This record gives sequence, structure tokens and C-alpha cells, in this order.
Amino acid sequence: MVRLLPRLRAFARSLVQNSHGADDLVQATCEKALRNLEDFTPGTRLDSWLFRIMRNGFIDQTRARRRLEPIEDAPESALIGEDGRETAHARLELQAVERAMAALPEEQRAVLMLVCVEGMRYREVAEVLEIPEGTVMSRLARARRALAVLLEGGQSAAEQGR
Repeated sequence: MVRLLPRLRAFARSLVQNSHGADDLVQATCEKALRNLEDFTPGTRLDSWLFRIMRNGFIDQTRARRRLEPIEDAPESALIGEDGRETAHARLELQAVERAMAALPEEQRAVLMLVCVEGMRYREVAEVLEIPEGTVMSRLARARRALAVLLEGGQSAAEQGR
């Protein structure tokens, strides 16, 4: 479980979109997993089981809270000793991607994160999210299209309908 913490945190950050909330979600996921260790089936993928626990915990938190906090900027101390131009350009690109990801519906954002960042196979994502594999593929395709439109400065389909 310890080796999976960076991946859990990355997935939590994509769901919660702030570092404090992501850390809280990772902690809650680990606590729940340890409390319910008897529910884990030996020989199956621990990462898929933990991602499922995390996603369900996120849904529970969202229903209880009904609000998301904005993404925080990286601490200024992290920039010491770097080329300012490259760092500024990279931060602007990262912020654009974060904003575009935040604009995606949660279902698309979760699939995009698990497939593109975590490198999970469609079947694994379908198991984690408890949806059909075809739904994973269609959500991923819609997420990629919407992300491309948003990064090119356009509006997503959801925004156009508002």
C-alpha cells in the first residue's frame, strides 16, 4: 500500500483538485482499506481495489459537501534554482491543463486520470469505476476531445449548452 501512495495521491488530486483535500482523501482511503482488509481478495490488484475505495469515498464526500475548492499554486520555495522562463512557461501550461481538467465532468476526469496518468487498462478502469468497458472508452474519447478543445481556447460542449 505504501508504494501506491504517490499514485493514490495523484488520483485524489484529480478528483478533489487541491492538495489538502487530496491528502485527506488518501488518508481516508488507506484507513478504510485497513479497516476492511478482509474484503480484499488475495491475488487481485490492490491498486484497483484502493482506487475504487477512493472514488466511492470521493463521491460520499461530494454528496455531503457539494462544493470543490480551487487548485492551489505550487509553493514559491519550489522554484529556487530553476530557469525562470522555463518554469513560468511550464507552470502556465500546467495551470491550463488543470483548468481544463477541472472543467470536465467528474466521470470523464476520473477515466482520463486512470487511463492516461495511471496507465490502467480499460478493463481495470471499468472494474474500479464499476461501469462497462464500453462506457470507459466513450468517456475517455469525450474527455480527450473536450480537453483538446479547452486547451485550444474553445468551449467544451457543456459550456456551449449553458
